[in-house]
Amino acid sequence: MSNQYIELKKKRELGDILSDTFAFLRVEFKPFFNTFLKIVGPYILVFLISYGFYFSSFSQFLNFDVNSASNPFEAFSSLYFILALIVLIFSGLASYVMSQAVTLYYIKSYSENNGVINFEEIRSNAYKNFWNFIGLGIIVGLSVGIGFIMCCIPGIFLYVPLSLSFAIMVFSKRNVTDAFGYSFDLVKDHWWITFATIFVVGIIVTIATYAFGLPAIIYQYAKMGIFSGAMDAENFGNFVDPVYIILNLISTLAQFILNIISLVAIALIYFNLNEIKNNEGTFERIKKLGRDLDN
Repeated sequence: MSNQYIELKKKRELGDILSDTFAFLRVEFKPFFNTFLKIVGPYILVFLISYGFYFSSFSQFLNFDVNSASNPFEAFSSLYFILALIVLIFSGLASYVMSQAVTLYYIKSYSENNGVINFEEIRSNAYKNFWNFIGLGIIVGLSVGIGFIMCCIPGIFLYVPLSLSFAIMVFSKRNVTDAFGYSFDLVKDHWWITFATIFVVGIIVTIATYAFGLPAIIYQYAKMGIFSGAMDAENFGNFVDPVYIILNLISTLAQFILNIISLVAIALIYFNLNEIKNNEGTFERIKKLGRDLDN
């Protein structure tokens, strides 16, 4: 066990959740990202490559050259764009699901083995439960989406408990429907503090994500001539060049990495609420103390 082992199964205030989120990532930075890149890295690489191809093909649709209609390669460019979009969607979905699964199962392995993670176990669980994450994501997405369509308030109300459903599925070993239903029981009587924690973490991640995306925005505006006041419709398709694509790839990669902060915070929120409701961590520590005394 690491000398810097962080006990996850305990009660925490909002400030403790925030500080322990960054403490966990700092302490586990090297082993976590080694695990993350080995499992999720190939999916993210395919996603970034398809993202680059998508942007390069998309620029053709932004070209307002009147002579482009006579281009004999127009049909090929359209097919190229559609294929790039399809690969982008599926690789993006796989990357997001695998990053979520690997992060949560890493935390689970860390917690169950007192700071010592099992790589093969994490990889096996991530692949084995891939479709469970997809299924739960569809149910959660539809529920929250319908809530926001009806009115923002129901959407926000549903988002808070359902954001914990993935952690519930992993840490309490429940199936998709049980995890969905239990999320409301877990957050009951603690909705506001859970909302406040998710909101604060969301602000931090959003600001950091925006900072990484700002160079691409500035470069885009500069290329289009917005800053100089010389904006021209003919330049709309010209700002999508290799520099702009690379800046967007960096921004997109940063979003994947920064999303890990939210996932770790969600895990700590789950452990906090589970401890309040069930005292699981306290009972485990008492049992461990009893075994140590017997030995």
